[in-house]
Amino acid sequence: MANLKYFFPDSQDFVDPSFDFLTETRNEHRVRQRDDHYPHEIFEKPYDGILVSKAIVDGLRGSAGKYTQAQRRRFYRQQVRTFFRLPDHYQSMGDCGAFTYADMYMPPYSVDDVVDFYEKSGFDFGISLDHIVFAFETPKSKVHGEELEECVRRQNLTLEYAEIFLVKSKDKHYIPMGVAHGWNPESYRDAVEKLISMGYEYITLGGMVPLKTNQILAVLEAASEARKPNTKFHLLGISRLDNVEAFEKYGVASIDSTTPLRQAFKDDKKNFHRGGTEYFTALRIPQLDGNLTMSRKIKSGEVDQDEARRLEQGALKAVRAYAERKVGLESALNALMDYKKLYAGNEKYIGEYRRTLEARPWESCNCEICRKIGVEVILFRGSERNKRRGFHNINALYHRLHNAVQ
Repeated sequence: MANLKYFFPDSQDFVDPSFDFLTETRNEHRVRQRDDHYPHEIFEKPYDGILVSKAIVDGLRGSAGKYTQAQRRRFYRQQVRTFFRLPDHYQSMGDCGAFTYADMYMPPYSVDDVVDFYEKSGFDFGISLDHIVFAFETPKSKVHGEELEECVRRQNLTLEYAEIFLVKSKDKHYIPMGVAHGWNPESYRDAVEKLISMGYEYITLGGMVPLKTNQILAVLEAASEARKPNTKFHLLGISRLDNVEAFEKYGVASIDSTTPLRQAFKDDKKNFHRGGTEYFTALRIPQLDGNLTMSRKIKSGEVDQDEARRLEQGALKAVRAYAERKVGLESALNALMDYKKLYAGNEKYIGEYRRTLEARPWESCNCEICRKIGVEVILFRGSERNKRRGFHNINALYHRLHNAVQ
């Protein structure tokens, strides 16, 4: 197995095992938090651990997080491992959720707030309080003036917090992790040097999600010049698997990312991952009752509801029949396009749909989701299918990660 670990950021993502894909109904007695499944309850091992942000659990001042009050209370009562029903071989990492308050002048939390969150929640690792630096220099665009002053202020603030955090984390149950921010490779290296001098062995490199791969590698190369033999790096929000070997060479021990999950229903084309290197476009058959555009067209009389229902169900029937090899590819594709012309007014993605149908990627995948629901995983239709496709992508990333560096 690889040494590089993958942590999955929590955003209360789970699926209902009672959901019936043919009738699109669920058990009326289902309790979401009790009965629904996380990825690690579906797959043998889709990641090494879970990353949970304080901002997700507690929200920011004046606004709620992703958790309801009941979930929040139960999270603190049960602690992270019991709350997520994590088996012993999974780890947990806490962070502050700096992206959620990036536009604030100061973080909405204190170091004491963060220490208290990690210790009360029972995390294995805790990331120091930080404030993101978003600017990054390129050969054609230097950071200067007021922008540079703000970068320096945020970096210094993050380092000040890190020094206090390390002292306050002494004798706590979690392993403290410092955060390095910068606006070019050299400033990242300087931050890493200072964190190491404080006593940190595990350092997260933050603010790099918007960076191009060559910029990330330049930062890692510079940061690795400062690291000691026992220094480990964590990349916040990064999962560029084409560069796994370079990551490990530069001392990266772990990564986290929601990209595979989000691509399942937010990317235009890369919705279904196969082997971590090949991507397919999901077949869009939006639910008639849940599509706002269609609802408006029906209410205005522009679209006949009965005709829309007929085309929607016709597309579902044709794709399922194609999956069972009862009809040909053209029949399935035509049914998809007939419905798409009605709800979208175009035949966009026809080439991508043809490629997906020809490849039948749900058949070549042996994961628990594809084996169980078959072609339903490739349908872009409602949360239960879309989340399962995202879970499939997470599992594919994890297997690619470990196969890539064996």
